[in-house]
Amino acid sequence: MIEIEVFGNKDTRSGFGEGLAELGKSNPDVVALCADLTGSLKMNAFQDAHPERFFQTGIAEANMISLAAGMTIGGKIPFTGTFANFATGRVYDQIRQSVAYSNKNVKIAASHAGLTLGEDGATHQILEDIGLMKMLPNMTVIVPADFNQTKQATIASAAHVGPVYLRFGRPSVPIFVKDDADFVIGKADTIIEGTDVTIIACGHLVWKSIEAAKQLEAKGISCEVINMHTIKPLDVQAILKSVAKTKCIVTAEEHMIAGGLGESVAQVLVTNTPYPQEFVAVNDTFGESGTPDQLMAKYHIDTPDVVAAVEKVLTRK
Repeated sequence: MIEIEVFGNKDTRSGFGEGLAELGKSNPDVVALCADLTGSLKMNAFQDAHPERFFQTGIAEANMISLAAGMTIGGKIPFTGTFANFATGRVYDQIRQSVAYSNKNVKIAASHAGLTLGEDGATHQILEDIGLMKMLPNMTVIVPADFNQTKQATIASAAHVGPVYLRFGRPSVPIFVKDDADFVIGKADTIIEGTDVTIIACGHLVWKSIEAAKQLEAKGISCEVINMHTIKPLDVQAILKSVAKTKCIVTAEEHMIAGGLGESVAQVLVTNTPYPQEFVAVNDTFGESGTPDQLMAKYHIDTPDVVAAVEKVLTRK
């Protein structure tokens, strides 16, 4: 019987805030920049403790990214904070030219990603950002699953030399990663071992996949659930090892079906050992205003959708 210990509920953005605060104490080279969203990004603790290392740029995201790129020349490790839509779509030129192309040591912290941003609606609910960022050479892309893992990923990002895109969210979600777990960039975590189907998920869809695995277990279906927190570099060996056993895969993500985790996994399958795959993702549409739960249900990225995808892919084995 699947048993996953839960340590409470908390938003992943608070994990970023706590991780940044710890880095402020441990690494004097870490600086933080924010585009008028200090509270939303939970950057207040860092700002209060290190006002001389905190830069409020106002609603000027392109300026913020360019400032951060320049700071790396002097050996600083800048974390830029804003909503995911403004951290990518609004400033893609600055990220491409001044950060990725130059391989600058900038950490782009992007909160309120995907549909679970909720009531702010489609203009703020970016669903293309993983694709935008993973296509940039030199860029590492991380999508942690809960509060603890976001904190761990933040600290790991500072130690990593090179550009990082760190994607997290607004709503409170179950905490199931242990606070002392090892976080290794590019190394996936197997949450549940199984034999019939592999479910590979990132971000908020990891917990949805765990819920789905529990429901499917009651139907006699054994699911292997992998938390693919690093989209780039992708843990290819974890994928191939699992699918060699299960012979089919479902990917689940809070992102557009084009350009996301599922597409990266499909590339691995096609170029190595083709097996059936089904996708749980948003299908070529913008979002809308609503609660996170309403939107995940309407746009088919909820627990029942993972269950349905598993049942479908099993018919294709």
